[in-house]
Amino acid sequence: MEATKDPNADAAELAHFAALANKWWDPGGEMRGLHQINPLRLDYIDAQAGIAGKTCLDVGCGGGLLSEGLASRGAGSVLGIDLAEDMLRVARLHASATTLDNLEYRLVDADTLAAEAPGHFDLVTCLEVLEHVPDPGALVRALGQLVAPGGNLVLATLNRTPKAFALAIVGAEYFLGMVPKGTHQYERFIRPSEMDDWAREAGLELAGLRGIEYQPLAGNFRLSDDVAVNYLAHFRRGEH
Repeated sequence: MEATKDPNADAAELAHFAALANKWWDPGGEMRGLHQINPLRLDYIDAQAGIAGKTCLDVGCGGGLLSEGLASRGAGSVLGIDLAEDMLRVARLHASATTLDNLEYRLVDADTLAAEAPGHFDLVTCLEVLEHVPDPGALVRALGQLVAPGGNLVLATLNRTPKAFALAIVGAEYFLGMVPKGTHQYERFIRPSEMDDWAREAGLELAGLRGIEYQPLAGNFRLSDDVAVNYLAHFRRGEH
């Protein structure tokens, strides 16, 4: 069973990212911000939830940057899913040049997969996706259905604050060029309280919340207690 006819997706957003597919793995190109932040995100996921031996799902995997990272850190298996075929083509092509045998990709939406394999995954990740879909609450609920008892969900998005508008849109897109112009729409940014409400509806409890800050002088990112811009949220499902 593959993607449904009316998935929780925005056609314009899919087209925007599909146009970036061939640039996804260029660490010095338009996607360099993702390359810089990826090790930090993987460290957070590993510290919070553990990766080794886990059955992992990466929702909105794009060109596979995080999916490959999870596989490289010893996940038992990694499934990356996306609705942009061009992205999946790039992800598969890049993975084919590695020795990873615990990684696969599918063109399928989260709702369809949740109906097919409820409670199947020890670790579900969905990073920088929620702010690009029409109904982020519905996506969080679908993600919750995919998490196994005792399993973990890690989300990353942008907070709806003036600081996020100034740094993530004006700064990152127009001044620093770390993210392609037009990637973000401020009205789609999500407050942590909103995310927590959706997660609770899905039967998940907040286990960790950290901000990510860019350090311009050092040219890198670090974890922070300031969640006013980009943040990571870790949720856990109970054992029963």
